[in-house]
Amino acid sequence: MSGAKKSTATTDVTHNAGRDIAIIGGGIGGLTAALAFARVDANVTVYEQASALTEVGAGLQITPNGARALASLDLAGAMATIGLRAKAVVPMDGVTGREIARFDLASQDPPYRFFHRAALIDLLARACTAQGVVVRLGARIENLNADGSFEVGDDIIRPDLTVGADGLKSVVRGRINTPETPFFTGQVAWRAMIRQPQAEPIARVWMLPGRHMVTYPLTNDRLNIVAVQERSQWADEGWNHFDDPGNLRAAFADAGWEIKSILGAVDDVKLWGLFRHSVAAKWHAGNIAILGDAAHPTLPFLAQGANLAIEDAYVLARCCDESGSLNAALRAYQNARLDRVVRAIGAANANARNYHLTGIKRRVAHAALSTMGKVAPNAFLGRLGWLYDHDVTA
Repeated sequence: MSGAKKSTATTDVTHNAGRDIAIIGGGIGGLTAALAFARVDANVTVYEQASALTEVGAGLQITPNGARALASLDLAGAMATIGLRAKAVVPMDGVTGREIARFDLASQDPPYRFFHRAALIDLLARACTAQGVVVRLGARIENLNADGSFEVGDDIIRPDLTVGADGLKSVVRGRINTPETPFFTGQVAWRAMIRQPQAEPIARVWMLPGRHMVTYPLTNDRLNIVAVQERSQWADEGWNHFDDPGNLRAAFADAGWEIKSILGAVDDVKLWGLFRHSVAAKWHAGNIAILGDAAHPTLPFLAQGANLAIEDAYVLARCCDESGSLNAALRAYQNARLDRVVRAIGAANANARNYHLTGIKRRVAHAALSTMGKVAPNAFLGRLGWLYDHDVTA
């Protein structure tokens, strides 16, 4: 699927032409899918239960693999205006405040960028509107029929393809998979944002025994904060649960002065429990498909949740465009994505352990990172080549 619309001539057939596509969920994955389908002449409607296209949370990182898919949808120029180009990732000793190493990100092509979620949602929504996508807000869908049809108010919707981009508690996933109970990982996360003018465009990973914190700047002099603690007391899943900032500060009371300074400026914070979900056994059934968190919820330790959803969206639209048979297209989609998603989730889970090391394991790991930063700084990105260099548009 190229950046330009395909011709409907017999020499360049677009099988999505004229198909009615319903996207359930107006988040990053859903809007990317809507745009990708609309650009190859599908009739696309997005059904979002919220009254406005907004995104809870604050920052996110779009790595080169996700950026390639968005750039292929002609969003490269717009992304440059709303995001900050990342300069480096910097592992930090969160106890002493010492910089352990610095790994370059400025050379990444396409650029590695930091975005406010709301800004990226707005960018995708405007692109969808320009492409003729219809967005229906306040459209809560509680039941999905086996044929992919559903009710919205007094309307019965019968699309050619129904795509579930409806997140962790996906109604669509539940229609095509056996229900399951996720388990608490023994970790909770806080998300906050503070004002910090002229912050260097780097992602700092502050590592402490049993905890870590990631900080990076956003536009308009904001600093995004995600802090994770291992603990037995669980919290509800989801990003929109308020907590007392004092609880966050208490969890990092023995941290270095810079962390204390950052957390001292927090006056509004959200808390959520981190739960492990399995990758869905089935990503499609009949004319129903799922993508992103609906198919493979990912822990936030590799900055890939949004990127994997963007990749899914692009591949799903491409597979459907390349085949006149939706059944064959949806099989091809899951086959193309499954192994990669499983690998990424495994890498995220490993980071959850590596960030929280204690004792001699912690000292050895930090020494190894420091040595890598001095002797082989490119080795860090080399290890992530399988992730960042991947190109779903190829």
